[in-house]
Formats: sequence, C-alpha cells, structure tokens
Amino acid sequence: MSLALDPAAQDLLFREARTANTFTDEPVTDEQVQAIYDLVKYGPTAFNQTPLRITLVRSPEARERLVQHMAEGNQAKTAAAPLVAILSADNEFHEELPTLFPAFPQAKDLFFSERPAREGAAALNAALQAAYFIIGVRAAGLAAGPMTGVDLEGVRKEFLDDDHTPLMVVNIGRPGEGAWYPRSPRLAYDEVVTTV
Repeated sequence: MSLALDPAAQDLLFREARTANTFTDEPVTDEQVQAIYDLVKYGPTAFNQTPLRITLVRSPEARERLVQHMAEGNQAKTAAAPLVAILSADNEFHEELPTLFPAFPQAKDLFFSERPAREGAAALNAALQAAYFIIGVRAAGLAAGPMTGVDLEGVRKEFLDDDHTPLMVVNIGRPGEGAWYPRSPRLAYDEVVTTV
C-alpha cells in the first residue's frame, strides 16, 4: 500500500529533512510563522489541549540573553539563525478547555484541577505539538534545528514564568552551506513494531 501524500512532500517533510546546523541570513517573517501555526494547530492532542506556547526570539538583545543558556556546541548556531523559537508547555492550559473541548467542558475540573496532572498532560501534548511545529517549519520550505542542549531552567527564568515549562529551542531559517550532517541510521520496521 502506498501513502496518499505525494513523494516530493514525503521527502520534504521526512526523508530529505534533517536538523539544520547552519542557515542563510534570509529572514523568517511573521507571516511565515503565522502560516506554520495555522497549519499545525490542527494536529491532534488529548481533549484538544493546546498547551504549546511559542516565544519568538528576534531582537539582538533577547538573542544574546538566550545564547548564554545554550550548550557550548549550540551557541553559534542559535546566534546565527534568522529566527529562534522557544517552545514551552503552558501548565494552565486547562483554562481554555471549555472553549477548545465544548463536547466535555467539565474535563477542565474533572481531570486537570490538580497541578501535577496538568503538568504531565501539558508536557506530553506540548511535545506532540512541538513535533507538529517542526513538520510545519519543513512544510513552509524552511529548515528547523530543534535543540534540547540548553539550560531549560535558565531559559524559563529568563523568558517565561512559573506556569510555563520550556521544552526545546528551535533555530529556523533557510539552510546554509554545510547545514546537514550525514543521515544517521534508523531502526527497521520489525525492530519497532510488534503484533500481539
């Protein structure tokens, strides 16, 4: 059975896409980011939660503050990327549930009245949304450089508040010269899938 998605789109989103390590200086516009979000907001989450929050780092001053929290090997990449996004989980996402999941508005209080339950749900569902965001960046013809080599607690203190948990930093732009490392191996289907 073949996939419904055009082979060129499969290559763009998956087979040819890799984490970018260098970028050109071509800017990434707010309109491009809006288009990415307007596509990926439809990705499924539990109870239609939308805990992902995106902080765009554009100003030189903010970039400087962010770079100091990056692991040494990621600092130059983050300093040079046309746009950097901090992806975080909003632990107060449940406040939006009556609007986002009108079929079951009581889910807000029934399942998410306690902070630990919200944090677990926010982390899982924001991670799903972060993956959709990376695919959306690729769908826009851009390259993404997602990184967890960062002092996340430092990023939280510098850019967020106690209700937001940073997940990763993503460099975004058109790939530059030498952007790609060689493709790393992947596990085979029979190494991952078990039928019971």
